[in-house]
Amino acid sequence: MKTQAKTIQIFLPGGDPQGIRVAEITTRIVQLIEVPRALLPEFLKMPESNQVALYFLVGEAEDGAERRVYIGQTGDLPARLATHNKEKAFWTRALVLISRTNSLTQTHALFLEWYSLQRAKQAARYDLSENRNGGSKPHTPAPLEADCLEIFETGQTLLATLGYPVFEPVAKPSEAGNPAEFFHCKRSGIDGKGLYTPEGFVVLKGSLGHQADAPSITGTWAGHLRQKLRDSGVVQVKGGNIEFLKDHLFASPSTAAVALLGRTANGWVEWKSAEGKTLDALKRQGVGGTD
Repeated sequence: MKTQAKTIQIFLPGGDPQGIRVAEITTRIVQLIEVPRALLPEFLKMPESNQVALYFLVGEAEDGAERRVYIGQTGDLPARLATHNKEKAFWTRALVLISRTNSLTQTHALFLEWYSLQRAKQAARYDLSENRNGGSKPHTPAPLEADCLEIFETGQTLLATLGYPVFEPVAKPSEAGNPAEFFHCKRSGIDGKGLYTPEGFVVLKGSLGHQADAPSITGTWAGHLRQKLRDSGVVQVKGGNIEFLKDHLFASPSTAAVALLGRTANGWVEWKSAEGKTLDALKRQGVGGTD
């Protein structure tokens, strides 16, 4: 189904684009407030902090690692965030989902917390180890559950808009009539498959790469990247190879190629279509050209 166009408004209470940001879809009652950890005291002075809320604590990723998120809900946001500020070291920003009409109840919040955890696990984009378990589905009357699903869809869009695609799989399903265009990186013992996306390049689950690093990348960012992929469980050693255990997003085609090949590489020429055309020929050289 084709995605519908939306209008999103972002308000900067302090006038600083790196400060507190309030995002909303103009036709809906849900707001998402992004709070840098350093500005938590300022947020707690805002009236919006005194509502029932679903919240996300996000920690930035290091090279090759996944971002971390903690998902929670509360009827006492000031107390809960103050506790997390004292006890949880990993997070740098809080994303707080509330209703502009102050109409979220604890029942809404409990369902949204449970549902968000299930969807975040399915997307497998963020490290959820801060959440000990996903719990069980709370009893929610059908009309209220329908409200929650609409709230969730709005929150999902706002999170992604602000740069936190917690619920978006890195390799999205193809739209009808627009099949995915796969690219391959193949050498002796190498069998990589991936997708070029608006966010970067995704190496798909099951791709096989070299286990050993070339001497030239030892001690460099490339060597550290490959070690982090192993340490974080994105890849595992299989025979003389590494195997990707999940779809993984890289910032560029070249970084993705390095992760597979274990050496410096130009991903624009290493990744090729099933017909043998390079990613460069298909995605860079034709831009702005005429038929």
